[in-house]
Formats: sequence, C-alpha cells, structure tokens
Amino acid sequence: MAQFPQSCLSALARPCRLLVLAGLAITALPSTADARVSGYNGVWNVTFATTRGNCSSGYSVPFTVSGRRVSSAGGGRVSGTVNHSGTVAVHVSVGASHADGGGRLAAANGAGSWNGLIMGDRCSGTWHAQRT
Repeated sequence: MAQFPQSCLSALARPCRLLVLAGLAITALPSTADARVSGYNGVWNVTFATTRGNCSSGYSVPFTVSGRRVSSAGGGRVSGTVNHSGTVAVHVSVGASHADGGGRLAAANGAGSWNGLIMGDRCSGTWHAQRT
C-alpha cells in the first residue's frame, strides 16, 4: 500500500471535510417540494358519504397531515401520503372495516372518493375534508 506524507493527507483532509459538511448541510435543508407539502399540515376533519352499497353515510374521521405523511388524529388507524400538489392517498381502518381513498387537498378543504369493506358490506362513495 502506498504511503503518503502526512502533509499531503492534511491538505486533502480539509477539502474533504468541507465537502462532507456541505453535503450534510444540504440534506438537512427542506426541499422546495417538502416546503410546499407542509402547506397542508394540520388536522383535517374528513366526512364520508356512501354512493354505492349498504353503508351509512356521514361518518367523520380526523386526519393529521405532517409533511408528506397522513395519519390518524383519533377515531381509527389512518395511513397515507400527500404530495406537493395536494394529491392524497389514504388507507383507513376501524375494527374489521377498512377503506382506501384518494383525492386532492387544497388550502382549507379537499375532496375525493373511497371504496372499502364496511361492516362486511362492499361500499364506495365520496369524501370531503375541512382543515380545523
């Protein structure tokens, strides 16, 4: 293995350390897309309406949006994502009932569709959301 003089290694170490620190600093900064997504942060009250199937309408479930992630704010398990344009995809489950939905969020409201198995019945419909 080649041996380099200590002065040569020192000369290379400083630029290398600066490059590593610059790389770490850049990855710590939020991207433009992340900054736009954070515009949807908060708690959203989502109301479901059934258009097909034998399922009740009017159920509300609170969702929390934090960055790109959608999660439960109470009332069941919620997981999903939202992108910079507000397109949202979620999975909701309460007991044996579960549904998948998609749509779009805007500044203070949103809308979309859902389908799932609710209390043993296959159903689908629409949802509307308002930021609380």
